[in-house]
Amino acid sequence: MNLDLDDRLDLAEQLLVLLRAAPQGLSEYQLIQQLKAGHSTHIPHLSLTDKLVLFRTHFLVFNALYRLRDQLCGDASAHLQIGPLHIRLMPWQPGVQALVESDPLRDYYLDESNLRDTTERDVEKLLESFWTRMQGDGEKAAALALFELEDGPVDYALIKLRYRQLVSQHHPDRGGSTTRLQSINKAMEILERYYSRP
Repeated sequence: MNLDLDDRLDLAEQLLVLLRAAPQGLSEYQLIQQLKAGHSTHIPHLSLTDKLVLFRTHFLVFNALYRLRDQLCGDASAHLQIGPLHIRLMPWQPGVQALVESDPLRDYYLDESNLRDTTERDVEKLLESFWTRMQGDGEKAAALALFELEDGPVDYALIKLRYRQLVSQHHPDRGGSTTRLQSINKAMEILERYYSRP
């Protein structure tokens, strides 16, 4: 899909247009690519191989997504499901928002000082700490989630197939992100420990 996005709309409204056109939902990467293809002036049109550009683009998109979710909830018109790998517009259900008492991610992304004050070194530390936090029981689940294989049976052949697909999709030579590719490689190392046979 290639929509020309109206720059009179703010980023949250542009995201709403894209999500309405994709009822099955989209990944963050797909949203960013569609914003770029639609010539949105609300995100940087620079290579995502630069860690700081990647962080700022990610932050702007998630800031807009959380603002949009609050707006849709206030209007009682829809519910926005925001996940790290899947973002989807859902029908409005009364009471869903009431179930979320505290959302630290929402608080983080709505505090624009986190965008303004984050340096490239801070981004590097965030990336390093992500995998450190995932050590132990959570590392396997995090790696499967990154590969979008958390639901259903998984074997080594499926993991290798998904790995090749993700590397092809996110390789810097094809406009992907070096940081994302590093995360994919790290996830593959973890999954090989659990699934490959000696």
